[in-house]
Amino acid sequence: MVRPTQIMRSGGGGEVGKYGLWMGGWGNFGGQKQKGVNSYALSSNRQRPLAGTLNAAIFNVWRRFSHQVLYFAPPLIIAYSAMHWAIERNEYLNSKEGRLEFDESEE
Repeated sequence: MVRPTQIMRSGGGGEVGKYGLWMGGWGNFGGQKQKGVNSYALSSNRQRPLAGTLNAAIFNVWRRFSHQVLYFAPPLIIAYSAMHWAIERNEYLNSKEGRLEFDESEE
């Protein structure tokens, strides 16, 4: 008696229902055929996959930016102002005038 191979047991061919094989080959699940399923297709040379993409992209980017700008612009401006103030203050404190001003107060 010939035993079925591992490939046959895993759905690699043979008759459905025999040898412990309950699924058919690729795409054939052994069930009843479906009825009432319609599929429609459009010829590939009639499709325009990028129709209006550039126009929609520009307006979509502007719409998303305008809705988000008030969330990220104020913190960005505040952080930039604080960093600018800190740099200016550091440069002043390390200058000759800054050292003279604060050197006298420490003694």
